Amino acid sequence: MDLITEKIKKTSLSTKQDRFGKFISISALILIAAIVVLIFAFVITRGIATFTTNKVSVTDFLFGTNWNPSVVDKKTGLPGVGALPLIVGSMAVTFLAAIIATPFAIGTAVFMTEISKKRGAKIMQPVIELLVGIPSVVYGVIGLTVVVPVIRSIFGGTGLGILSGTIVLFVMILPTITSMTVDTLKGVPRHYRESALAIGATRWQMIYKVVLRAAIPGILTAIVFGMARAFGEALAVQMVIGNAANMPNSLVSPAATLTSVLTMGIGNTVMGSLQNNVLWSLAMILLLMSLIFNVLIRMIGRKGEMK
Repeated sequence: MDLITEKIKKTSLSTKQDRFGKFISISALILIAAIVVLIFAFVITRGIATFTTNKVSVTDFLFGTNWNPSVVDKKTGLPGVGALPLIVGSMAVTFLAAIIATPFAIGTAVFMTEISKKRGAKIMQPVIELLVGIPSVVYGVIGLTVVVPVIRSIFGGTGLGILSGTIVLFVMILPTITSMTVDTLKGVPRHYRESALAIGATRWQMIYKVVLRAAIPGILTAIVFGMARAFGEALAVQMVIGNAANMPNSLVSPAATLTSVLTMGIGNTVMGSLQNNVLWSLAMILLLMSLIFNVLIRMIGRKGEMK
């Protein structure tokens, strides 16, 4: 009897394995959370040094149009740390690329899921996967050797500018938006389609008025996700946008983005100097924008949950 009681009270092997698995999972979760917190703390600490140590005005930094931290402005007696041209350049290429890519992505996704499910998926899926796997530098090289000369021959000038960056980013974010839209359309319940066809709707009416409307939250999530990638892209945009830190006055004039200025300048500055601190401030803006994009994705996803 005592032997049986002892065996019952003894922790079984499966219970030990379950506890070990929980320990590993919780440890990994804590490690990931700690890494994210440390990254935010490090970047924000470096980023606010521009305003706390170098006494730069937040208003001058966010809304100033003169970006040249290494040179003191003769009129104001302060270095040029106005990041507005960079913010406008990043926003411009991001939103324009998303606007152009969205119709193509939705059309491709509809073709793959509603019109030609077998052949469409067989042909388009490998193309999408190939576009996702191409390195950013390859997109930049193609943009520099193909897109920029075409823009130059049509509009004149150097061909470097927001339009060239938009075209390159359009191709880069297209597979992201397309693949997420495909998953969203596949997630629309089948009885939605059957009900629409049963009351006399044509296939196009069923797609446009039922399927796409039911998938709007997921499509919006895909668009925001694509914009988040476009906003943080550095190398490809840097190669085709011109990297001129001026307020863009047209789509074909050279401009700059937060990422292009950051990647070009961070290795050429001294840690702790104003020139280095303002670059960390740009990194802080990028980090906060990525946080905003993630919050938008979560908000859209929650509103789109089927109850």
